[in-house]
Amino acid sequence: MIKCIASDMDGTLLSSKQTISEENRTAIKRAQESGIEVVIATGRSYQEAIYLLQEAGISCPIITTNGAEIRSETGERIASFPLQGEKARKIADYLDQKEMYYEVFTNEGTYIKDYEKGLATIIDILSSANPYFDPDRFLENAKERIKRESVRIIDDYQPLFVDPNIEILKILAFSLDVGKKKEVEQYLLQFDVAVSSSGYDNLEITDIHAQKGLALEYFTRERKIKMEETMAIGDSYNDLSMFSRVGMAVAMGNANAEIKEKADQVTATNDENGVAKAILQSLKISNPRE
Repeated sequence: MIKCIASDMDGTLLSSKQTISEENRTAIKRAQESGIEVVIATGRSYQEAIYLLQEAGISCPIITTNGAEIRSETGERIASFPLQGEKARKIADYLDQKEMYYEVFTNEGTYIKDYEKGLATIIDILSSANPYFDPDRFLENAKERIKRESVRIIDDYQPLFVDPNIEILKILAFSLDVGKKKEVEQYLLQFDVAVSSSGYDNLEITDIHAQKGLALEYFTRERKIKMEETMAIGDSYNDLSMFSRVGMAVAMGNANAEIKEKADQVTATNDENGVAKAILQSLKISNPRE
């Protein structure tokens, strides 16, 4: 019996237009009314994720920045697993040496060093999740995303790593150079960090404990729900840590073959309300008389 449903956002709950459909919203409400705990598990910051959820009228806990932070329905911090400042500094220095563009996600918002590159990077994120969508619309979405997410432009990241009030939740690096990405991944092996991705052109670097699957385990333990009673829905590599731990793993129809192979089921695409279909199917299993 499913008692908890965890859903990714980009490429999963969100359509290619970066909106939450009425079908998905209604399915989430139905699950909640049936007593099922619904939690969002995203690589996005809290500031950005909550904006889209509130816009759709959805209230639920959120696992943000790939598991580096867990927030309650009311926005209260349940737990956080930040990168240690000195470790983050060394990683940032190496990314600078490799001339890789990167952003720093913190408890105070996301920091970028170049506004234009920031826009291009957000377009890359959206394109990775929705490779067939109109790039002109992406630009508009990207501008809105930067405006909403309390992104701050900064000349130098270094002060962030020594500020006692700043928690480094995630470093998001980009490169279309496969060789360069592999070099970075090799360099990161010396650190106790988790490395994932939400697209072919990015690396998401977090503390080793900051993974969606581990954060989901923490959350379900707090809510006294077993992982075997939990379903996870996602489309990308940063969802696999959930897939390997839950009782039911559901891949989106728009996920690549490798992700689908790791899932127990495959639902429709994010533009075909795949999340709603998976949720409604789980409700039939949990409530066979419906």
